[in-house]
Amino acid sequence: MIMALPAAAAAEEKTKGAPASSQDGAVKLAPSARSAILMDADSGTIIFEKNSHDRLPPASITKIMTMLLVMEALDEGRIKLTDKVTTSEYAASMGGSQIFLEAGEEMTVEDLLKGVAIASGNDASVALAEKIAGTEQEFVRLMNEKAQQLGLKNTHFVNVNGLPAENHYTSAYDIAVMSRELLKHTEITKYTGLYQDYLRKDTDRPFWLVNTNKLVRFYAGADGLKTGYTSEAKFCLSATAKRDNFRVIAVVMGEPDTKTRNAEVAQMFDYAFAMYTNVPIYKEGDTIGTVRIAKGEVPRLELKARHPYSVLMKKGANMKDIRHELRLDEPVKAPVKAGQKIGKVIVYQGANVLAEFDVEAPENVGRANWWTLFKRTCAELIA
Repeated sequence: MIMALPAAAAAEEKTKGAPASSQDGAVKLAPSARSAILMDADSGTIIFEKNSHDRLPPASITKIMTMLLVMEALDEGRIKLTDKVTTSEYAASMGGSQIFLEAGEEMTVEDLLKGVAIASGNDASVALAEKIAGTEQEFVRLMNEKAQQLGLKNTHFVNVNGLPAENHYTSAYDIAVMSRELLKHTEITKYTGLYQDYLRKDTDRPFWLVNTNKLVRFYAGADGLKTGYTSEAKFCLSATAKRDNFRVIAVVMGEPDTKTRNAEVAQMFDYAFAMYTNVPIYKEGDTIGTVRIAKGEVPRLELKARHPYSVLMKKGANMKDIRHELRLDEPVKAPVKAGQKIGKVIVYQGANVLAEFDVEAPENVGRANWWTLFKRTCAELIA
């Protein structure tokens, strides 16, 4: 069925006819970065890229994947923000950026998440990993498994915090995809967008957190995501900013210093907001439609958008005749797993496809027993 604008989708997307980028010489951004990419957060459309698939050491922007798995565990109810986490000796031994956890110290999941998002705490990252998966090694396995699920071809993790390690690498493109996935958990910017906060407020050793990403204070609309630095990786940043309904992601790797890194990311943001806009397809919470579940515990499943979706357009471009079509793989047979692809939303302008969004099941649906199916059949016959 054809659905009129505006309306939302819970899905991965494929964009077609991406705007002109550095590949055709239209714009030159991030000249000092070894690798860079500028991406529309809603559609995944690449606005600009430079060596974006090169495998490079990511330093602490590794923690984007760490935070993504933490947010998924929170959404699935496996952990709660109020849960207490006891710091292991191993977690407390982490060097580099840290919140100075002591072995045996208890801290809530929320405070540890602040420690990762704001202060880039290596110790906090390990403590959260151990809370979720038991060991850092098992959590790293989950990180690599998630990378495969996202289709990332130039990523391999060895630890949860980005401390230098052999065979630990990713790319600017892969980091942008991870960042985009993390931003689907809209509450994450509550932490990554804070410029400062405190831990251990009511103790005799309060700890002042100051965001390592200074853009959240000095660039209008910036609210994340993660900085990184090692002598090998140089200065890295995955940043996001939002103005009105338009959110972009900028990733730079291998910058020579923080001043250059921040200036070049700010210029990438300026370019995106000056040249592009987005056309909303769905707002978060909008109903997409319903899908029939053959032999399911429930006969139909309502599909709602978990986050906004839009298509990227150049300012001044013709925005008429944009429409979208919902195609569902009906009937979907039970059992159904949450996240299972069950159709797609296709966005058109005239006869041209602008974007495709995979639609996923929002929850698990088990197979109905014979008595439920018998009652349902009788009700349908009576109706």
